[in-house]
This record gives sequence, structure tokens and C-alpha cells, in this order.
Amino acid sequence: MFKKLAMALLCTPILVFAQTDFDEIEITVSEVTNGIYMLEGSGGNIGLSVGEDGVFIIDDQFGPLTGKIKAAIAEYSNDDVQFVFNTHFHYDHSDGNENFGAGGAIIIAQNNARMRMTEDNFLQVVNVQQNAYNADGLPKITFTDSMTLHYNGHTLQARHFGSGHTDGDTILKFEEANVIHTGDVFVRYGLPFIDVPNGGNLNGIIRVMHGAIAMADADTKVIPGHGQLSGRQDMLDYVEMLETIRDRVYEGITAGMTLEQITATNPVRGYPEGFLNNESFSKIAYGSFF
Repeated sequence: MFKKLAMALLCTPILVFAQTDFDEIEITVSEVTNGIYMLEGSGGNIGLSVGEDGVFIIDDQFGPLTGKIKAAIAEYSNDDVQFVFNTHFHYDHSDGNENFGAGGAIIIAQNNARMRMTEDNFLQVVNVQQNAYNADGLPKITFTDSMTLHYNGHTLQARHFGSGHTDGDTILKFEEANVIHTGDVFVRYGLPFIDVPNGGNLNGIIRVMHGAIAMADADTKVIPGHGQLSGRQDMLDYVEMLETIRDRVYEGITAGMTLEQITATNPVRGYPEGFLNNESFSKIAYGSFF
């Protein structure tokens, strides 16, 4: 279990982590479409499917919130959670694994995500130690590139398009319902956190986003890793931002500029700084070419 529980507080311009009073966190539920919901609390957005087969969730936020998450789910189903699908290994999306796993839920994730969960990992950008999960918290089912789950009348397609936010990201689509959950490959808080030490890469996240966009149409509802319910156009706008910043950095590289010189041109100009600022995001973009 993650030992140093923390919460993201958006400050200007760097995201810092502080101890959180989880007693103050409320879980809110929004209906995405019939039988599919989005839960918000502290950490990544949770996707919820309820129906004749039972209860399935995508991501599970922080461990101390498991009771509140279960209580929110109980408003829609009397069944226990049967499956948990982790979009990636970061604690704000997977810290509840040990609780749900101990309760009998079967956890699913991409191979690399499970591998990261078996190791202690210091997330340098956010100065947080994430410790290896015990057996209850580890995925029991893994996959490499794709898998399909038939559940509650849905065909759930899970796709791994390669390294993006991390090296173990999964994009999930409820085919019949036309709903996608992106995990942290797509977020709505500004410049995204890209976990370079754990396989993340700006060119990679752009590639993964094009894969997600290809799975969507104008009517698709998109649950992002963080932020409000979105659509295909929001993903297109997000990719345009990432590609513009990347291209500005690449122009500097081809002109023989150093990282410091490129950063001074403010490659993120015109876009809101959020999880990262110009200096930190320019460094990530620069490193994507080497």
C-alpha cells in the first residue's frame, strides 16, 4: 500500500503534494450513459459499470477513500466490485487496489503497469514514494497490447498503444455505449505530467492520443484521467497543444539551441500551465528527442 498518502494541490506554477484530510473528501457521481458513471473524489477519475453481471470499476483512487467509493457505488448496485481495471500504476489511480483486492475484486492491468506495482518507486517530479503493493493489490490478469472483457452487456476493449504517460498506459472503450476512459494520457488540468523515469515520453503520449482519437467519433463521451467529462474534439485540442509545444522545441534543437535557450523562448506560450510549468515541460519535450 502507498505509505505516504498525498493529494495534488494545484499551485502556481508547480504541482506540490501535501498531507490530505481524506475525511473531507466527497465522492461525486455523474451519469455518463445508462449503466456507466464517472466518480470523482481525490485522484484519478473512476469509471463505473453496473448491470446484470455485477460491478466493474476503472481505477480506484486513494486507499483511505475505498469506503466512500464503495458507499457511492452502493447507491447503484448491491453487488461488490468484481473487477478493477487500472489504467496505469500511479498511486492516485491504483492505491485502492489492496483494499478492493482483499475484498475479492480481480485486478487487471497492462503488463508494464503490474511490473511497476511490484517495485518501490520514487516519483521524483512530485517527490512522492510509492511502495510496492502486496499480493492483494497486484493485478491478477495482465495483457500486452490488447484484451476484451464482455461484461454487463458491454464489449470493453482495452488497448495499449505503447509508452505515453508511463510505459503501461491503457485506453479503454465501452464499444456499444461509445464511452472511452483514457487514464492520464488525456487530462484537463493543463500541461500533463509525463513520467519519464517510468517510460513516459512526449512523442509517445502524442502517439497514444492519436490511437485514442481513432477509437472515437463526434458522439463519443470521454472520461479523462483528471477533469470534466469530455469529447473527441477536446482530445483533438489537447493533441494540438502537445504537438505545437513539441514542434517549437524541435525547431530550437534543429537550430542548434541548448535546452536553456529553448526554454527561454517559452515553448508553452499560449497554453495554461498546470501540473508542470514552462521549464519542466520544455525539459520533458527536449528529452523526447534524445
